[in-house]
Amino acid sequence: MNFDLREHTADVAVEATGASLSAVFAATADGMAAAMCEDVPSDGDRFDLTVTAESRESLLFDYLDELIYQRDVRAVLPVDNRASVARSDDAWTVEGSARGVPLDRIAAREVKAVTYSEMVLEETADGWRAYVVLDV
Repeated sequence: MNFDLREHTADVAVEATGASLSAVFAATADGMAAAMCEDVPSDGDRFDLTVTAESRESLLFDYLDELIYQRDVRAVLPVDNRASVARSDDAWTVEGSARGVPLDRIAAREVKAVTYSEMVLEETADGWRAYVVLDV
């Protein structure tokens, strides 16, 4: 796992790293799942999602927000996230998938929303780093 959960006033933050932009998106999503539940069973069916936005930062925000939406609509915790990020013309797209663990099988803390507060998405000497604050 390439993420750490960080204390952040009344919220929680995910700091994630990855060798590529795609890897840091998936690691950030896994960090968000870990913020909701520490012990995840191995069951659950995979589902796909696609998100498009005008910037990398907006794409990360919208991707995590879509995972929260999928959690609410499907009544699952999205875990084991996979992401492929690409840019075409003036838009960024993430093609992703996650394993949806039924919420009735776990004890989960609710993450209400993703925030732009203190968000960082930057290229580093080792790849990429993201820092995202989640409203709990």
